[in-house]
Amino acid sequence: MSGPDPALLESMFHKLAVSRAVETLMLRHTREERFSGWWHPGEGQEAAPIGATAALEADDYVWYQGRGCAWAIGKGMDPLPILGDLLGKTNGATGGKGGGVPHWADYSLGIMGEGATLGSVYPLAAGSALASKIRKDGRVSLANFGDGTASRGTFHETMMHAAAWKLPLIYFCENNGLLVGTRTEQVSASADIANLAKGYGIPGVIVDGQDAVAVWEATREAAARARAGKGPTLIEAKVTRKHGHYAGDPQHYRDPDYLRDYRDPLDLLAARLAGNAAARIVEQADAEVAAAYEAARAAPEPDVSVIERDLYHVV
Repeated sequence: MSGPDPALLESMFHKLAVSRAVETLMLRHTREERFSGWWHPGEGQEAAPIGATAALEADDYVWYQGRGCAWAIGKGMDPLPILGDLLGKTNGATGGKGGGVPHWADYSLGIMGEGATLGSVYPLAAGSALASKIRKDGRVSLANFGDGTASRGTFHETMMHAAAWKLPLIYFCENNGLLVGTRTEQVSASADIANLAKGYGIPGVIVDGQDAVAVWEATREAAARARAGKGPTLIEAKVTRKHGHYAGDPQHYRDPDYLRDYRDPLDLLAARLAGNAAARIVEQADAEVAAAYEAARAAPEPDVSVIERDLYHVV
């Protein structure tokens, strides 16, 4: 397969730059403002969701975990509904009900939201994949998760059925080597989550999660396989979590030089662009996020009655 064309590369870089601008802003916001939510930084891991979503179709389904914002941005969401939700404002994706926790969703973009607990996306994504198989609509579902939740029973239960039924499903693991503050090797006999695919007879692929193009290539192949009726693929993107589990995490569990071999995904993708495109796009992304932040701050908070809305989705 050929690599992404220049226009797609610029689109991927723009979304990565917007994600990074939100990351930088939210770290500053949590330090300087009163923030009633929990921000789980995704800086350093953005290439994985940006590369994966670039390989999907517009109407494919994404069920994400709650670190950073790049899955939503990669699938097409603007920064305003993301920041509006984080600040608990009416112009947020959920009208302010997120209240500082990432629960943004937009069904028109295939952004299906986050499960109620980490790792709960497995049966949700398997359900949308089963619906696509029944409807023969050609859509692929992607279940995003961290290495820690691969130990949940629902991971294995859904993988068994998804493999047997050849569901159009991608299991996408962002493995940053940490379960909050516990190293993966302390609780797993294998450092590679992709090895778990062998027991279910599906491909397990390890990819450099700092390289958006490498992730794009792996996800593109998995999506093509799923659309061809060949069933699920487990992709494991090896990523670096640059900051703590949450904003303000003292990270006593990490070595002081843990970033000695860090490779910034923004720099890696910028090197693939021509001329001064990278600098121009970063400046544009920073301006977009700054404007969205001011709009989110200026918006009103929702009336308490908002909690009674959107309890059911009517098809």
